[in-house]
Amino acid sequence: MDKTYPSAEAALDGVLSDGMLIAAGGFGLCGIPELLIDALVASGVKDLTIASNNAGVDGFGLGKLLATRQIKKMISSYVGENAEFMRQYLSGELELEFNPQGTLAERMRAGGAGIPGFYTATGVGTVIAEGKEHHDFDGRTYILERGIVADLSIVKAWKADPSGNLVFRKTARNFNAPAATCGKICVAEVEEIVPLGSLDPDTIHLPGIYVHRLIQGPHEKRIEQRTVRKREAV
Repeated sequence: MDKTYPSAEAALDGVLSDGMLIAAGGFGLCGIPELLIDALVASGVKDLTIASNNAGVDGFGLGKLLATRQIKKMISSYVGENAEFMRQYLSGELELEFNPQGTLAERMRAGGAGIPGFYTATGVGTVIAEGKEHHDFDGRTYILERGIVADLSIVKAWKADPSGNLVFRKTARNFNAPAATCGKICVAEVEEIVPLGSLDPDTIHLPGIYVHRLIQGPHEKRIEQRTVRKREAV
């Protein structure tokens, strides 16, 4: 089955609605589905809840959706590097549900695996635990975290075949795999689509059964924080 679409706009056609929950892959500026984010901006869909490690930076990635006020709530781990994110949150314009990074990844993975919730000791005794069910196991307290099942997942991969089998490149895998599995519909963007059967099954990171739609397109390679060392005198 060929799951390829000619553009990000075409791949998102018929699946967007106001108020939906979207799981987005990426970590910082690494492995973010930038073409699909641009298509979300162009669509005008609003009141979105986005589950993502962070929200890009000002003017790039999910930061574009913040600039257009299309995001109502973020489920995130990190709010740094994005001045507009911090401004909207501190001014009460944006709802924010903080999650430890491992908890957020596991919430996505659990949702994709059909697990409605799990217990973790991470966050016990902090604001993260407020309002959540507590339970003791073997003398230690844990809190209940709910799995995330998103209306839509948008992810970025390196290579794919027409059936949607994905290969990620190094650290760009990050949140993409768990985000892809937890969406009722998953749309992936890739740098290269290769012929069916050309991918070694042992190199496939995410089976195509999780991917419903697929696009190929150019991507911008950004460095979030470039740090260089001064040349030492000879």
